[in-house]
Amino acid sequence: MKFQLYPQIGLVIVFFLLLLKPGVGQDKIYTSQRTTHPPKIDGVLDDKAWDKVAWGNNFVQRYPQSEVPPSFQTMFKILYDDNNLYVAIKMLDDEPDKIVRRLSRRDGNEGDWITIGFDSYNDNLTAYNFGVNAVGVKRDLITTNDASDDTSWDAVYYVKVSIDDEGWNAEFRIPLSQLRFAKLENYEWGLQIQRNIFRFDERSTWQSVARDVKGWVSKWGTLCGIKGIKPKLDIEIMPYTVLKSENYLPEDGNPYEDGTDNSISAGVDGKVSLSNDFTINFTINPDFGQVEADPSEVNLSAFETFFQEKRPFFIEGKNIFSFPITAGGGFGNENLFYSRRIGRRPHLGSSDLGLDDYYSDMPDNANILAAFKLSGKTKNGLSVGILESITPKTNADFSDGENNIESSVEPFTNFFMARIIQDFNNGNTSLGGAFSATNRNNNEEKFYVLPDGEYTGGLDFQHYWRDQTFMIKAVGFFSHVVGSKEAILNLQELQTRYYQRPDADHVEIDTSLTHLSGLGGGFRFAKVGNGNWRYSFSLNFRSPGFDSNGLGFIRNSDEIQNSNSISYQIVEPKGIFNNFYVGFNNWNSWGFDMSHNSSGLGLSIDSKFKNYWSVDAGINKNSEYRNRFALRGGPGLISPSSYSGQVGIETDERKNLVFYFKVSGEIGEHNVKNSQTYRFDVNFRASTALSISLNNSFSINKNPLQYLGTYVVNGSDQYLLGTIDSKQFRISARINYCITPDLSIQYYAQPFIYAGKYSAFKQVTNSTADNYFDRFHEFMPQELTYSESNDKFTIHQDGETYSFDNPDFNSFAFNSNLVIRWEYTPGSTLFLVWSQGRSGGRYGNEFRNFNFSDDVESLFDIYPSNVFLIKFSYRFVI
Repeated sequence: MKFQLYPQIGLVIVFFLLLLKPGVGQDKIYTSQRTTHPPKIDGVLDDKAWDKVAWGNNFVQRYPQSEVPPSFQTMFKILYDDNNLYVAIKMLDDEPDKIVRRLSRRDGNEGDWITIGFDSYNDNLTAYNFGVNAVGVKRDLITTNDASDDTSWDAVYYVKVSIDDEGWNAEFRIPLSQLRFAKLENYEWGLQIQRNIFRFDERSTWQSVARDVKGWVSKWGTLCGIKGIKPKLDIEIMPYTVLKSENYLPEDGNPYEDGTDNSISAGVDGKVSLSNDFTINFTINPDFGQVEADPSEVNLSAFETFFQEKRPFFIEGKNIFSFPITAGGGFGNENLFYSRRIGRRPHLGSSDLGLDDYYSDMPDNANILAAFKLSGKTKNGLSVGILESITPKTNADFSDGENNIESSVEPFTNFFMARIIQDFNNGNTSLGGAFSATNRNNNEEKFYVLPDGEYTGGLDFQHYWRDQTFMIKAVGFFSHVVGSKEAILNLQELQTRYYQRPDADHVEIDTSLTHLSGLGGGFRFAKVGNGNWRYSFSLNFRSPGFDSNGLGFIRNSDEIQNSNSISYQIVEPKGIFNNFYVGFNNWNSWGFDMSHNSSGLGLSIDSKFKNYWSVDAGINKNSEYRNRFALRGGPGLISPSSYSGQVGIETDERKNLVFYFKVSGEIGEHNVKNSQTYRFDVNFRASTALSISLNNSFSINKNPLQYLGTYVVNGSDQYLLGTIDSKQFRISARINYCITPDLSIQYYAQPFIYAGKYSAFKQVTNSTADNYFDRFHEFMPQELTYSESNDKFTIHQDGETYSFDNPDFNSFAFNSNLVIRWEYTPGSTLFLVWSQGRSGGRYGNEFRNFNFSDDVESLFDIYPSNVFLIKFSYRFVI
């Protein structure tokens, strides 16, 4: 096998020769005053209370240009009393009739808007942001780590807007209970106000922050004058009730599928302030019936699919628990914490219990009995996040028409996650740690295949210097899994590591083990701010025994990755561009035995023109790839080198009708691998209240090395491959109709069609041969026969025969949600939900080639499952 490593010495030298550009700007100060007669929050700004303080002004533009006056100025005032902050903001506009007012769901970020942020910790890292758009839709978020925004946070505050001859106004009442601050006599908080003028695609801020510098909160101005207030502790309890009815196709003879299921359930969500620094969020018997279904997919790889978290309890405040197992570069979404493990689908099914011939009433997921999160940050810069969750033993029912069996399919499980981060040096330095534990009560023999305990931990360090121009990051982590010999053997043979690989001399199966341990780490050095140039070098590794899938997410271990990049960006309008980016990337991968897996080079471009159209493009050169997982425990299989690329064009996003078109593809050496994907998105703002979006994609893919199975022939393993020609079509459609900022109707639908046709069946002969065609033997017609009666192929080889099912298939799916959401009082909601799902397919000799009209008809011929639910919650403040 050829060892490939692209030259990097010149790139590293360039890193250290690039010049720096210092940041600019001078801190502003605004002084607030106490009020004894609070203003009425109506958006009019005519209360005498506002006369006590001066207007803050002199905003500067940040985008598209920086350090220049905005198109229209903005002015603000801030008052306070023992319980609230009061903010008046006046957005001047010479043409008030052109102010863009768009209704959307909360945090929709549509139209003209304003946001005010408070760094009440005064740590230069964390801020609470409260905003509203010109029609009254709230937009709130927490900023952490100086630049990371978490929009999942929904604060309770009060705001009204109005439009007059001078522009538009916003008036806020923000309870101090929504902020976190230490008890002091006098306070100085970071302060920033940001305004968006939609029709000009223009952002302006009170405190100037250059766009080419790293950081955000650390560059804010100062709010002073507040004194004599005390941190506010509160208790919020939100009980809820859910009425649910499900209708589906009844199945003759199946006692569990009579066509209708009805249920009523209840639970409680809540929040308790333990101190001004720490808050507990908890949920008992949570319901996520209003959450959208995961997108449909066909996964023909060896790896698990990563799905985004959509459940509100786990989304809010998720940033504090994140511990990426990388210092930068590769490994994607892999993390020590992946909340989708909590309440997952049960591990055991009918086959595991020897009940394949029984009807089953199998739960879709393990119920979450209770969960709580403790999170907060002290005045000394210590951030803490602790999550605890319990899922009870989950049972399923089975019946053969005469005998009924109840069996557990998931043991009682406890999930624990802890994360701490200590900030130093005004937030420029941080040291953090994380620990997770998944403990199962495997007190039944059937659960011997599951680990008893899975534990991970790690440390991470980050440091910025030279006005946050440079940074280094280091991370180290470990895992330790304990369980029966069978459970640990399963982990050794699992797709994340495949210890049984015959060409993996550095690992081997050990059937006597009752534990499995591993470790990993990474390092990154980068220039991340000031000037036009950026560059980065990173190295990450994970040992073969590392496993974080108890409460985290990892696709594979046994790997070392290196990633390097250099880029040039223009952040100010220049020539035909509003902004422009060009970047060069290089990546390399090795196994832990230092065998080379892959390398690549990439060039990418991203730009926005003066007419507000955008173009992104890229091209990659990918080396041969030694795929250690393609043969599912067999030797590594080398895939041909390839070129891949993409180009996308987006029209002016300020318009009511916006289009985005993107084409991407890959072509392999010898023209044996070929794929294309066409994406076409449409976003249409039909009115102030109605928006429609369609995201369409169509993919064509040819893979000549698709794994089909492993068979024993003459006492040795033979690996069967086939060429799959597939076509996939997907639409994601959303319709949002907002009656008021607090009452909305949202419809989501995703039809999915897939067709996969196999040909050119082959057997692996020498998986790493230099010549591509020496890596396999393609079966001749006399070696391969097909029987239509049983829909099987039979291979005749060396005096032996073995058969496999016709692998051709079609897959159809349709998921939709109609959600009416009414926040009838702040923090209290009513949901009316209709969900529909359809899924099915054709297999073997029933397969049909992709035909859009026929496949759509087949999709909607599938009998749907419909779920109707009503969820009512009410927020009590104690």
